Amino acid sequence: MAQGTVETLESRLNKAFSDVSDDVVIGGALPFDKRRTDCLWAAPQTTCAAGSSSEDGTQDEPLLAPRAEPPVPVFADAVAEAVRIMKDEEGSPDALRKIVLARTLTLEAKHPFRSEAILSRLMNDPAVTTYQIRLPQGEGDPHGRYLIGATPELLIGKQGLRVSSYPLAGSARRHQNPVMDSDAAGALARSEKDKREHAMVVEYILDVLTPYCRQLTRPTGPGLTSTRSMWHLGTPIEGELRHDDISSAVLAAKLHPTPAVCGVPLNRAAQLIKQLEPVDRNFYAGAAGWCDPRGDGAWYVAIRCAEICGRHARLFAGAGVVPGSDPISESAETGAKFGAMLAALGLPPLAGLTGTGQAGQKE
Repeated sequence: MAQGTVETLESRLNKAFSDVSDDVVIGGALPFDKRRTDCLWAAPQTTCAAGSSSEDGTQDEPLLAPRAEPPVPVFADAVAEAVRIMKDEEGSPDALRKIVLARTLTLEAKHPFRSEAILSRLMNDPAVTTYQIRLPQGEGDPHGRYLIGATPELLIGKQGLRVSSYPLAGSARRHQNPVMDSDAAGALARSEKDKREHAMVVEYILDVLTPYCRQLTRPTGPGLTSTRSMWHLGTPIEGELRHDDISSAVLAAKLHPTPAVCGVPLNRAAQLIKQLEPVDRNFYAGAAGWCDPRGDGAWYVAIRCAEICGRHARLFAGAGVVPGSDPISESAETGAKFGAMLAALGLPPLAGLTGTGQAGQKE
């Protein structure tokens, strides 16, 4: 279904719900590029069961030719170019202030990847929301194509008049050593660079939601939150809508993409992303979620994910670049963010391809 404008999405949702019973929800994914085609499905409401822990955590399908796109040195050069552009444009009203650059890791196994095993491993982390979305199938593709991931970031949740969002921006890799892990968390909490990056995201979300809300609240500053592999700065935002007739999907489309996955200014960053990233994001850094006939639902930022198609997997990871960003550190951050999906595939970190070594990462 072509997304078009937000109003078109709203009318399509209304039409879809007029033809189904009250126990049906519509869910799926919105692409990173809002002009692209979305992927929404209607399905009966179900209760998601907790993942099984029966998997042994190892990948029994040997990998063939893993490949990073772009390789670490090329990605570091792109980060350096973005930092240079920010410096050159400093002081200009429309100067680039932040950009999120992403890269991918493609893997191929001798036999098809098993989505049940991937989801089971992802569900072992209680700090994330797991998702599996069937994407449009390519011609002659017998296995189907899926977006599978585990995101820690709530874009928008709605229940009646209540709305909530939990933006994350500013990250640090976790460590198995408790002292190193604590030091990494403390350094992130004190980092002025990461706090500036985080503030841009929070300000944007508040600006977008304000016209729809009679009140919005947030803490005075970000707090620390973590998954099994990463520390993040996060700010919980709570609000009360003026009216409850707006769908959570429509609010998600209005918010998406946030500076957490794109940049500031948004249009300028999106333009530069197309120039600096060699692989189309497709549904990575889009939104994944659902809504019911009342418009209640939850939509999450589609990060920490992979596109899985039979024997092939493409993993995605990004890092926020602001003035003062270090290309090597940002490359290592994307490498650490690959960790969650590599572990879900039953694989260790791939040294050289991801920008991180084998040791030190908590999976």
